[in-house]
Amino acid sequence: MTDDFNTSRRDFVKGAATGAIGGTLAAMGIYSYSSSAYDRLPKVAREQQDFGAVRSVKVTNISETSWFNNAHLMEDIRTSGGLLVDQYTIGWGPFGNGKGPGKSSYADGIAPIKKMIPNDLEAAWAIQQKQALHPDNPGGYSCLIEVEDLDGSKHKYLLDVGWSYDWMDQSFKREGIDRMLQSGEIEALILSHEHFDHFWGFPVAMKYNNRIPTYIHNGFYKEGLQYIKDSGFQGDDLRIIDKEMTLIRPGMMAIKFDVPIICRVYGETSLAFNVKDKGLVLISGCNHQGILQMTSTAHKKLKYDNDRFYGIYGGLHISPFEDWDPKYDDLVFSLGKWNFERVGCNHCTGHLTAKKFVEAGYPVVRGTARFRTSSPDYLGNGDTITF
Repeated sequence: MTDDFNTSRRDFVKGAATGAIGGTLAAMGIYSYSSSAYDRLPKVAREQQDFGAVRSVKVTNISETSWFNNAHLMEDIRTSGGLLVDQYTIGWGPFGNGKGPGKSSYADGIAPIKKMIPNDLEAAWAIQQKQALHPDNPGGYSCLIEVEDLDGSKHKYLLDVGWSYDWMDQSFKREGIDRMLQSGEIEALILSHEHFDHFWGFPVAMKYNNRIPTYIHNGFYKEGLQYIKDSGFQGDDLRIIDKEMTLIRPGMMAIKFDVPIICRVYGETSLAFNVKDKGLVLISGCNHQGILQMTSTAHKKLKYDNDRFYGIYGGLHISPFEDWDPKYDDLVFSLGKWNFERVGCNHCTGHLTAKKFVEAGYPVVRGTARFRTSSPDYLGNGDTITF
């Protein structure tokens, strides 16, 4: 990593602390959602990079349930020191050491399970059942993205790998991801960011294919980079995304956002697709950078059919803890200005937000509330959406 990047990383606490003053959402970049910022968009010169087109994009939600009890998660964060605490010290599996909230570390957590991962995940997670805080609370976020090229050929990508070894292995098997990884049918793994619920299930993917090409944001900390190695990754192709725009394949672009995120995580990568004759589709893991920053960056940087936003999928980070404040309504209004034809939200978007979207008349694709998904208000575990 460059000196300039390390300098920006040292500003993490300053940036995140400023947001923390305004509460959880503010810590995640509330300015990105403000209407005043949105109003400036038409004045921005557009570069409109041509990145090709695809025929369609299908998303299968492997798991959007990052955790099963909000109160337990927030209690663990609070008793460990708050939103700015290093996630590896909190004491969650797989890095729990049995010493209590905020007293763990990467080294302590990985030591007893290092020889077990990725091939004996059941035993590794059994240890965490005894040592971790609320060991049954972790779930995870992960989805399968199937891209159809203009010539009809299809390509599969895995976005994120969840959290709990047990839950994610079950979820992978439920959707056939285990077989797809083993056969090499999934061409690459893309990690949106380093957060526990998107990344810590990495050994589950390695169990089935430890050489799969893997993309990561260049903001990963030393613990995250070490975890990739300790999880059994033996591939020659760890692809560090260090540019704002990285072409994955024609019609599929990775967009890098350098933003400070709670629990000492830095940066997130989202995906953009140009669907022929339809327009732009955006897919995010958590969208910590904010709806406005994601949409405005795509609007400024990319060329897409009909100059139109067509669809969106993933976590939109508005009410992840199912709370609501009147100021959040501005976020809902901001999304409407882009006139998406299909909205496939879930995860940290929050059920309350999904209901607000529906009330606002947005074309939200509802789910089936299966596999421990708590509501049909948005796309749940096992649900699919096609753009």
